[in-house]
Amino acid sequence: MKIPVSSDLILRPFENSDAPAFVEAVRESARSVGAWLPWCHARYSLAEAEGWFDLCQQYWQMDFAYEYGIFSLQDNSVLGGIAISDINKEHHFANIGYWVRDSHQRQGIAVQCVQAVATFGFNDLRLWRLEIVAALSNRPSRRVAEKAGAVFEGIARQRLSIRGRPHDAAMYSLIAAS
Repeated sequence: MKIPVSSDLILRPFENSDAPAFVEAVRESARSVGAWLPWCHARYSLAEAEGWFDLCQQYWQMDFAYEYGIFSLQDNSVLGGIAISDINKEHHFANIGYWVRDSHQRQGIAVQCVQAVATFGFNDLRLWRLEIVAALSNRPSRRVAEKAGAVFEGIARQRLSIRGRPHDAAMYSLIAAS
């Protein structure tokens, strides 16, 4: 399922043919994104991308996560990724995670994509709550959450593990309209 974001952006599941462009985007972003997401590193390989895409398809089929690539409609380039994950069907909530490649950061892409994927989560998945959990010191991710309209709920102590070490996290939420 594709999710239109704007006249320039679309969210869609990754396809195997996207793997080389995905690797390029990840490697470009190793310094910024990799500070918070350890899977994003300068030696990211085609095999890692292909394995990730396979896992994304499995998650999709299990209704556990919906992983999307962020693509430019102009040239179909990979601009990043966004997901609704850790879906809790009993309590109708899930997480939203996102990243944007270095060369396209600070252009409002992540904010637009969070809003678009949240609409999908509320309308199509019938979720009531979407959470964004960002390391306390990850100001760029926290700004995205705030600009996307998520409400800051507090600090969750040792909520995230980054490179095997505990990190406090800022907890944000988006709530479905009643």
